[in-house]
Amino acid sequence: MKRAIISILAMMAGIQAFCCTNFLIGKDASADGSTMLSYNMDNYGMFTRLKVIPGGDHAPGEMTQVWNYDDHIPMGYIPQATHTYRVVGFINEKQLSIVESTFVGRKGQENPDGLLHYTCLMELALQRASTAREAIKVMTELVAEYGYASSGESFSIADPEEVWILEMIGKGADEKGAVWVAIRIPDDCICAHANQSRIHRFDMKDKKNVMYSKDVVSYARRKGFFSGKDSEFDFADAYCPADFHTQRACDARAWSFFNMFVDGMERYLDFVDGMHVGASEVMPLYFRPNRKITLREIMDGMRDHYDGTPFDMNVDCTGGAWESPYRPRPQEWEIDGKTYFHERPIATQQSACTMVCQMRGDMPDDVGGVLWFGNDDAHMVTYTPVYCSSLRAPACYNDQTASDVDFSWDSAFWVCNWVSNMAYQRYSKMYPDVRKVREELQDRYVLGQADVERKALAMTDDAARAEYLTAYGEECGAEMLSRWKELGIFLVVKYNDMATKPEVDGRFLTTEEGRGVAPLREGYPDGYRRVIAEMTGDRYLSPSTP
Repeated sequence: MKRAIISILAMMAGIQAFCCTNFLIGKDASADGSTMLSYNMDNYGMFTRLKVIPGGDHAPGEMTQVWNYDDHIPMGYIPQATHTYRVVGFINEKQLSIVESTFVGRKGQENPDGLLHYTCLMELALQRASTAREAIKVMTELVAEYGYASSGESFSIADPEEVWILEMIGKGADEKGAVWVAIRIPDDCICAHANQSRIHRFDMKDKKNVMYSKDVVSYARRKGFFSGKDSEFDFADAYCPADFHTQRACDARAWSFFNMFVDGMERYLDFVDGMHVGASEVMPLYFRPNRKITLREIMDGMRDHYDGTPFDMNVDCTGGAWESPYRPRPQEWEIDGKTYFHERPIATQQSACTMVCQMRGDMPDDVGGVLWFGNDDAHMVTYTPVYCSSLRAPACYNDQTASDVDFSWDSAFWVCNWVSNMAYQRYSKMYPDVRKVREELQDRYVLGQADVERKALAMTDDAARAEYLTAYGEECGAEMLSRWKELGIFLVVKYNDMATKPEVDGRFLTTEEGRGVAPLREGYPDGYRRVIAEMTGDRYLSPSTP
């Protein structure tokens, strides 16, 4: 039986997703006992739909097609599993979740003849595995048999009990498989990765919490990537040596997440500022947080712009007149023979979608697993709940009329981008209005979760429960889309022609005659006016100046 529905991964045609951020939370580090993974899927031009892949039994001899989803190229066929699980985006019906960030690694390690691309590898694991350990086994065995077609990759893998990070890189054109290492994150700890290999030295004797390919060290020796003792082997140094960019633009994002929940993170500033490559203390893979972390805190962490840190993006004029924490790409650029850079925070305009995967072992799988999903930049959207037992994706996340070049008012991707792109241009003015709606809906969905699940758990019919949770996810998605359309219209009216129409609680003030009160012409903020004065000298100095 051929798959009737393409997964969200198939929507990444033509994109190389080398720009993502992941957080990993152990069950004893979370406030509600859940394991959590979060994911900002970042890259320019990326368009995503949220899809459901149905599970089922498959006949002997049945084949399944595998793809390079970056370029939407069919790679071939492999034997189908006897049984597959339903997959909703990046979580399956057994509460197994897998997300990623690409670290690329050393050049020449991709195998042009490899059959399995990292996106397809994630999809296959979600279809075939019920636990994180099983997923690691599935993924590593598949690449050993069929070849790995991608560059270096960090995978976050979690079920309701365990959280793992798996890092993998190919063996180049001459060898089919991959070298890899997987480490279990302690239950009371948190981890993060963002496009740079995060596994350094690891305990090869800890068979309970560490897995690795048998040639992970010997292959590095053979290639000249490593020459020390086995006990000194460092996966990241061997397969993805650090440079300025990987530390400042990548490891710094992981540091920023840790800095929200871990005391003393200033100790690792030299490691992530990119100015001390190879001469600073390595930032550990995971930390024990200073408090139990809530679902809302993870969502807010995905919205981070380095505020209040040494990398704060609003301490100078680079944010423009309206103090925007967003910067156009390229990230590094040259002027007058010198190279400069922009900071790269966790939240970015190039996000196609964002999600928090929540897995809970004290509930049945169909209720315990939730994909909190949003299209576009995490800072600018509300996450809405989609349960892992969902039979359908919310329509706004799966609009068939939209694409990367086709706008649709029925598509959350495009409506959310419409709103955020208005707010980017006059950030300090418009963002508070966006935040107000974002937080109102986010509070309601998170606080309402317990009541929804109480009703679901009271249902004895599995089919009725699945339909109820599916419908609830559809209802939340539809409400969010409706509110975002209203928000966009409100922003257009309020800030028309670079002025501001006075309003109270969303209602515009009017005169006795029923016309709008005259707009406020506030002009640039004083900070930017000062920049203009300093850069232009006397050119715009009024003769009336004393």
